[in-house]
Amino acid sequence: MNPKSITFDDPLELESGAQLLKPAVTYSTYGSLNVPKDNVIVVCHALTANSNVDDWWAGLFGEAKIFDPSNNYIVCINNLGSPYGSSSPKSNDPKSNNRYGLDFPFYTLRDTADLHIRLLEHLKITEISLLIGGSCGGNIAQEIAITLGDQIDKLVIMCCSAQETPWVISIHESQRIALKSDPTLLENNTDAAREGLRGARAFALPFYRSHPSFKIRQSEDNNEKVIDFKAASYIQYQGQKFIDRYDAHCYYNQLDALDTHNVARGRIDIRTALSMISARTLCIGFSTDLLIPVIEQQILAENIPNAQYAEIETEFGHDAFLIEIVELQKIIGAFLKEV
Repeated sequence: MNPKSITFDDPLELESGAQLLKPAVTYSTYGSLNVPKDNVIVVCHALTANSNVDDWWAGLFGEAKIFDPSNNYIVCINNLGSPYGSSSPKSNDPKSNNRYGLDFPFYTLRDTADLHIRLLEHLKITEISLLIGGSCGGNIAQEIAITLGDQIDKLVIMCCSAQETPWVISIHESQRIALKSDPTLLENNTDAAREGLRGARAFALPFYRSHPSFKIRQSEDNNEKVIDFKAASYIQYQGQKFIDRYDAHCYYNQLDALDTHNVARGRIDIRTALSMISARTLCIGFSTDLLIPVIEQQILAENIPNAQYAEIETEFGHDAFLIEIVELQKIIGAFLKEV
């Protein structure tokens, strides 16, 4: 699927009071909009993913699957600040025509949701059958659901929270320290802070997985080994893989944006904010999620008026939402059939 892009003439008014000039957004669509325009599925992607949802959530695509292009019009929008096409530190500042780098305007996750909504309005989508997102995408989906209200029929969110927790913010700050330890972070080019980015991602990776998953996949067969451990090689490999596809300035700004997630901001408190979601909602937790434990999804289910909670037993931690495809198909499929 070849992503599409659009640049809006009107600036994006950011929560900070700043403006993002000529905001660009990249998105992918699958299937066709039906005549009643009631077959829309909107997917909000995770932190470092992109709009090609048929790639990173491929197991949920196809006939009789959750994302069935033969019956649905599926839209996935690239997040603000991501290096995959939407406006980001990798973009050029319209004022100078130079790369933004770390001078990219400060934005919040709510600003990302606002850009999503602007694109949906541009596509003349006024009714969403299913809004779905995991991790960072689940946080964005909450903001969209609060803003659009009864325009959304069903909402599925997983491994996310109503507010970024001190635990997760501390993990983000540790990654920012790794990024800032690389002096090239201040250079305004695509190769800036590659080693810092490698370190930041390597630090975060164990929080995305779990103790059981590392025991299953990275345990040693040789009891005499004292160097060259599988787990160490795996972290090195994943760090290299990440810097080959990502941008350090984008990652730094995205971590900042994640920290701003709090549905209660400007809405009294979490209960009041979540009560604004009218969609029939399914909140999914994963038993070994170390990053965003199941208690956070349970809080969402308790405070969203028409919500239910489901939990998947897994050995794969936070990233299980990308791995436990069979269980997700079963649980989400039952929810969609029920409602």
